[in-house]
Amino acid sequence: MTASLPLRRLGSAALLAALLAALLAGCATVGRDYKGAPETAPKAAVRGSFVRADAGVVATAPAARWWESLGDPVLNQLVDAALADSPGIAAANARIAQSRAALAANRTAALPTINTSFAAPYINVPGNIAGNGGGRDEINAYNLGFDASWEIDLFGGTRRKIEAASARAEAAEASAADARVTLSAEIARAYVGLRARQAMLGLQDRQVEIDRELVSLARQRFAAGSIPQQPVNAAEAQAFASEADAAKSRAEIAVLMDQIAVLTGKEPGTLDSLLATPAPVPLPPAEIAIGDPALLLRSRPDIRMAERQLAAANADVGVKIADKFPKISFLGLLGLGGQNISDIFDPANIVGIALPQIKWNLFDGGRANRQVEAAKGAYAEAEAGYRRTVLAALQDAEASLSRFGAQRVAFGKALDAEDRARKNVDLQQQRFAAGTIAKPDRLTAERQALQLAMATASSRAELTSGFIAVEKALGLGWSAGTAGSGPDK
Repeated sequence: MTASLPLRRLGSAALLAALLAALLAGCATVGRDYKGAPETAPKAAVRGSFVRADAGVVATAPAARWWESLGDPVLNQLVDAALADSPGIAAANARIAQSRAALAANRTAALPTINTSFAAPYINVPGNIAGNGGGRDEINAYNLGFDASWEIDLFGGTRRKIEAASARAEAAEASAADARVTLSAEIARAYVGLRARQAMLGLQDRQVEIDRELVSLARQRFAAGSIPQQPVNAAEAQAFASEADAAKSRAEIAVLMDQIAVLTGKEPGTLDSLLATPAPVPLPPAEIAIGDPALLLRSRPDIRMAERQLAAANADVGVKIADKFPKISFLGLLGLGGQNISDIFDPANIVGIALPQIKWNLFDGGRANRQVEAAKGAYAEAEAGYRRTVLAALQDAEASLSRFGAQRVAFGKALDAEDRARKNVDLQQQRFAAGTIAKPDRLTAERQALQLAMATASSRAELTSGFIAVEKALGLGWSAGTAGSGPDK
């Protein structure tokens, strides 16, 4: 049941005076004022360092455009193009525009509304209905009207709606920043994968040449009767496997070039001329800046998005609480008109109505209370989601740092193994030149060195991919010029 009473008919001057005094003193705002997200990782923040960080990282603030530290101009070009033209970024920006429009609409709810209308009804009724006994009566009327309404935000429900819309707009900005973080990392990973696959293909092509030569030598020895058929079959099987690996690498190169093109907002094949020429996998710097856990909590976009969603959920509770209290509104009508069109310009025909009123839901079967409980439940869910996001972010950062440390060690060992294999090739070449070993032995040594070179190329790509994972875990790849405020460049 909703009670709706004009103020002038309340019959209580004391109540009216109390309401006016409340308006003059400033309107109250129900619900809890948001004081910020709860602290979820005090030990990490106070410690000021990551548990899994090793000697190769420093605690200084990292740069937002981290990919530039890889020193690859083509990669820089690709990331910049993706951040400018990717459909994913365009969609994120569209969500920002939607949320800002919703915020602007909520802000207008606190303002009065003014409407105007013009009516020119024509009425034709039978005389017996009009009371003249016969015939028909024709009536022309003209009316120009204005009306204004304003609902006073006495308990702050509208202000809470504005808070919620503002927090959701900021969450949309954080979501767009998170999209930039993900996109820059995806571009870099695909680019590293492409360069690694191109390096592998060069090694695989040389391996195919060696395997074909080994097959030829085996067939010659079989024809001479010095070896049975089995070594020939084994050499041919090895050559077929090498050719299959090279074919797979060529297909993967095409797939990766198309993937990079699509990530930058272009059609597959568009970037083939830019990417077809092989180039080394870029290496991360000797030391990388990672900041500290406190900086991670402030700058990582998904954490900021979860915190803003929590703030919006808190404001939603206040909106539902405000629905339980009285609402005061004012309605004013002003009209001009008569039976002739000229009457709308005659000030003597002005009709004005002022209607202040109070609406209060006296009984709703507990619906308002249940809506408040539901809003509080949504807040509890948002708070748990925020805590989960923070913990996941810290785990992501620690795991990526741990892997990156291991990948640096693995790359160093791969380089050592390749160096030993190259030295062995040189020794075998000397022995072959001296006539102490056969040509297949020298080729086999070179083939083994190629296998280790492939392992080194793979390890190099894993190291750079590990660096990319660290930068993504830190929430980098966006800036203040693109969405909200971000880490310093």
